[in-house]
Amino acid sequence: MVSYSQIKASNVLITDGPRVSVFVGGTSGIGNYTARALVSTGASVRVYIIGRESSEARTRAFIEELNAINPKAEIIWIAGEVSLLAEVTRVCGIIKEKESRIDLLFLTTGYAPVGAREDTAEGIEITQTLAYYSRMLFIVQLLPLLHEAENPRVISVLGGGLERTSGIILDDMELRKPSNFGPINGQIHCGTMNTVFMNKLARENPEVTFFHSWPGWVNTGNVNRGYEPNSKWAWFVWLFLEHIIELFGFSYEESGQRYLFQCTSAAYGGQGTPWNGKIGVNTMNETGKGLFLVNYKCDCTPNSKVVAELRQKAEDKVWDYTQEIFKRYM
Repeated sequence: MVSYSQIKASNVLITDGPRVSVFVGGTSGIGNYTARALVSTGASVRVYIIGRESSEARTRAFIEELNAINPKAEIIWIAGEVSLLAEVTRVCGIIKEKESRIDLLFLTTGYAPVGAREDTAEGIEITQTLAYYSRMLFIVQLLPLLHEAENPRVISVLGGGLERTSGIILDDMELRKPSNFGPINGQIHCGTMNTVFMNKLARENPEVTFFHSWPGWVNTGNVNRGYEPNSKWAWFVWLFLEHIIELFGFSYEESGQRYLFQCTSAAYGGQGTPWNGKIGVNTMNETGKGLFLVNYKCDCTPNSKVVAELRQKAEDKVWDYTQEIFKRYM
């Protein structure tokens, strides 16, 4: 485990962090905490925060707070309903018009599918869109700008290291069968697809460092989303789960600092803030750039046997299926 004291000691060395960052889901939760940690370094940075239009008033107040913390930081709000892939394309178009490079793409949208299935207007179940399709489309759309940065990083926060070969349902990618849909199946399925798709991206884009990260327990509020008020799950969350997370989970500040470490440290890929500790190993069991599966302790968990089997059995199917969906929005 990388201790919190080590992480803070590393982060205090940041003088020139990611100059241009895009936070998809930065209006709350881990994206919000990480954006705050980045701006608090005092570095001259430009940060895009993307979220639903209904979050704008709250986010404007957050932006004012960030500007007070660091007047050198430029914070740009873009409203977008990114559960719709057409909106992802529109938002990426705005960023492409404004920027010539991106140093950091940070993806945290989504919540567990604990309620009834809900398809978007585009016909894809909403939690799967947020946890997988939307995130991967942001990466694909913004790759040209990532290639222009010196040390570009892409971080998808979901379930890195928790992949299972039996967890990905290749004959029902969108989990249409009722027996395949649910909080456990849905999370494992989307998490595994994140790793499979990003693993291929990492091999094809060796200049970019990719992360699929598992945050552990952090009280982001997402545990309260997606179910009917006064349902059994709502009562369970209120009576037990929120208190357990509060007791054993990371604080907002520590979560933000741990992700700032992943955004900047040379512990992953060899470039970044100087690091004298253990060097992370990617999914190819190498220390150079690639895809890093990082757990809540900031340790790399290559999950080598499972990832190798997924590369053989699932990668082409996941890639082709996803690209078939994306071609409507490119």
